[in-house]
Amino acid sequence: MKRALIALGAGTRQTLADIGLAARMLARLLVLVPAALRRFRLVVDQVHFLGNHSLVIIGVSGLFVGFVLGLQGYYTLQRYGSAEALGLLVALSLVRELGPVVTALLFAGRAGTSLTAEIGLMKSGEQLAAMEMMAVDPIQRVLAPRFLGGLIAMPLLAAVFSAVGIIGGWLVGVVLIGVDAGSFWSQMQAGVDVFKDVGNGVIKSVVFALTVTFVALLQGYECQPTPEGVARATTRTVVVSSLAVLALDFVLTALMFSI
Repeated sequence: MKRALIALGAGTRQTLADIGLAARMLARLLVLVPAALRRFRLVVDQVHFLGNHSLVIIGVSGLFVGFVLGLQGYYTLQRYGSAEALGLLVALSLVRELGPVVTALLFAGRAGTSLTAEIGLMKSGEQLAAMEMMAVDPIQRVLAPRFLGGLIAMPLLAAVFSAVGIIGGWLVGVVLIGVDAGSFWSQMQAGVDVFKDVGNGVIKSVVFALTVTFVALLQGYECQPTPEGVARATTRTVVVSSLAVLALDFVLTALMFSI
């Protein structure tokens, strides 16, 4: 019994210490965001690395998600004689939920793991320690531009995902199945609210971008400087980011649509 209480206390203490460390680093990164803008070229390079290199998987995934929504939505709405509302269904599903969430999960799997591996290899190669020896803050020089690059890149990728998904739904619903094109676009235009629907989706994508990018940088910065440590940190990035995105999606949806 005594050993169990000791283990419980040690685990609780370590968990609180980890939460405090993460909170301090997040606060420091947020403070350093304006300073990162002064290194504009570094931020542009990170947006290119995180965003442009993820564009293919985001576009292809969005297209196929649009295909599936078009098929499933048509056969569901047809039962109730509302097949003309297919465009509204596809658009709301993408801009409210699937666009931000699926983009964040793909971003964590592709860009988040790259960030963790890059920072972890820099730590294992003692590059971060060398910066500290030269009185260069590695958080300001290395992490802050990548953090800002992720904040910029992921909402843009979410917008691309939603746009391509709507085109995919149009291809299946209008071109292949034969839903009236005018009804498809007019009901979408009338039913999608810019602030309530699109705006909430943008807020979600920004929150997810902050979460995924921060988790990736934290895991890379705090990993063990060994090949096994980098591998474990990369795995933790995907797991923690995915769970955090899904949990935050529930919380944000409950807050946004209960007001």
